[in-house]
Amino acid sequence: MTRLLIVRPEAGARETAVRASAMGLDPVLAPILAVRPLPWTPPDPAAFDALLFTSANAARLGGEGLRRLRGLPCYAVGEATAAAARAAGFADVRVGSGDGATAAALAAAQGARRLLHVCGSDHKPLATPRVTITACPVYAADMLPSLPATAAAALREGAIVLLHSPRMARHFAALSDAAGVAREGVTLAAISDATADAAGTGWQAKSAADRPRDEALLELAAKLCKIGSGPGTGTRR
Repeated sequence: MTRLLIVRPEAGARETAVRASAMGLDPVLAPILAVRPLPWTPPDPAAFDALLFTSANAARLGGEGLRRLRGLPCYAVGEATAAAARAAGFADVRVGSGDGATAAALAAAQGARRLLHVCGSDHKPLATPRVTITACPVYAADMLPSLPATAAAALREGAIVLLHSPRMARHFAALSDAAGVAREGVTLAAISDATADAAGTGWQAKSAADRPRDEALLELAAKLCKIGSGPGTGTRR
């Protein structure tokens, strides 16, 4: 069975691994980023109409500062992020069906004009017509200095690599090159076209999921496992 190399940080890596195992796939966890909370001071909730969570890590690592904001509705990108927001004590959680821009557009359609984007230090700036979006970093994802030994071993066995963000893709490419991994022997499955592009060229195959969701990425990986990973396999570009 082809193995899946999951390089996203904990605890997202564990969630992906659980989903992969439920699909009959063989996951290998080898995070190349480590998340940590940042010190932050919550703003006055009266200054905002709603919160925006584009990562479950923001809800998991926001800590006690989130308590002051729990009275606000929050918009989450995907069910996993929504579940993390509920676990953090938010009662009014609304789920967007796409990326951060889609969730912000949903908030705008429902009347929100001032959004607090609770996010990581390395976040994508968001802009939505008629909405002011204020970024509030509450966690950081630090790049680890080398490719984990479990990753190198899985790559030698022909594992398919799951990439969940452009930053992760760039870092994986750099670590692989530093470790002497031959790109032409590695197949990548990316969560988006932008993520696939960030990995660069020279890989055996590079494919992008049809929507930016962990579930869609795993569906792509399952397809690659079934039909092989020759050049161009499963690519959506």
